[in-house]
Amino acid sequence: MTEMTTATGAGWLSRDDMDAARERLPILYVDVLPVRVDVHGTVTAVGLLLRAGEDGQIKRALVSGRVLYHERIRAALLRHIEKDLGPLALPRIPPAPQPFTIAEYFPTPGVTPFHDSRQHAVSLAYVVPVEGDSAPQQDALELAWLSPLEARDPAVLAELMNGQSTLVLQALSHLGV
Repeated sequence: MTEMTTATGAGWLSRDDMDAARERLPILYVDVLPVRVDVHGTVTAVGLLLRAGEDGQIKRALVSGRVLYHERIRAALLRHIEKDLGPLALPRIPPAPQPFTIAEYFPTPGVTPFHDSRQHAVSLAYVVPVEGDSAPQQDALELAWLSPLEARDPAVLAELMNGQSTLVLQALSHLGV
């Protein structure tokens, strides 16, 4: 493969090398459902992003992204939360984070509830409480904080991309909400 460079250092592949890897290997990702909790630890709000999808449609999405070569999962979670919610989000990630589930995204629709036309991806899915000020960053158009009941609404779930509605429902069930 060719030299890996980026503004942040090693760990990134060129566009051509990434496309070649996606054709041959499952790629590791993290998916994050940011939540707000009260003083008792009860989930009061669920954060969903609004993004332009690959097809140009505007869709809801979780915080999500690749894990880089030689990057710890905790560091990937922090990096993607800051990238999507901003540096003042103040996520509370435990020292040894545990996913609530693992999602497999396939390029072929229907293999699992999750679909990514670019690749076969394996995603570790987390619920992460955030305490600070959050605002959409980078390619996110909006961040909506919804009550757990609003997040379960079929109309909201239908707006989620690539099968992530399944992850939202699994996360809420995992939390007992």
